Amino acid sequence: MINLSANKLSPREQYKLLSGSIIPRPIAWITTQSTAGVINLAPFSFTTGISNQLPLLSVSILRDGQQPKDTAANLLARHEAVVHMVSIDLTKAMNQTAARLTPDQSELNLIDLPLVASTEIQVPGLQAARIRFETQLYQYVPIRDRAGVIITDLFILEIRQFHFADTVLDLPSLHVNPAALAPVARLAGPTYAELGQTFTLRRPK
Repeated sequence: MINLSANKLSPREQYKLLSGSIIPRPIAWITTQSTAGVINLAPFSFTTGISNQLPLLSVSILRDGQQPKDTAANLLARHEAVVHMVSIDLTKAMNQTAARLTPDQSELNLIDLPLVASTEIQVPGLQAARIRFETQLYQYVPIRDRAGVIITDLFILEIRQFHFADTVLDLPSLHVNPAALAPVARLAGPTYAELGQTFTLRRPK
C-alpha cells in the first residue's frame, strides 16, 4: 500500500486524490435565479441523498478565490433551485455550462435547451432532463478551514416536487428505471462514466 499523510499534501493534491477515489459520483445540474432575475445553470458532482425520512439531498459547492460561486450566491439569496439528473444525451450541454461566466450572464445562452416552469418554486427547470427536483433550501453549512475561512458552501436541499419522464418512472411501483435514465457519473478531471453492467445483491435479514 502507498501511504500518504494528508497534512503533507497541498489542497490541490488532496482534492485530486478525493475526486479520483470517490467514484462514480452523480452530477447535480442545477438551475438557480439571481436577485436580478438571471438564470444560472451549473453542474456539481459533490452531491448525494442524505435521508430516508425527508427527501433531502446535499450539494457541496467549492469556492473560487474565497468567493461563493453564482449557484451558491443565488441559493443563499433566493433559497430555491431545480436539481436535474444528467443523462448521456445531455452530457455535452452539461459540460458547456461549466464555463466561468460573470453573474450577469446566463449559461443558458451557451446551449440550446428550453426551460419549463416549475410547479412550486419560481426557478424554472430544463425540459429535456429526464429527472428534475424542485428544491428549497433546508440547511446551509459553511465549511471553514482551520483559520476560520469559508472554503466550501454546503447546501442541504429539500425536494418539494419530483418530476420524471414517463419512460423513467413506473408509477404503480415507483420504480426508477436506471437504463431508461442512462445517467452519467463524474470520475476525476475531465473523465465521466456511463452506468455499465449492474447486478443484484440481496441484504441478509
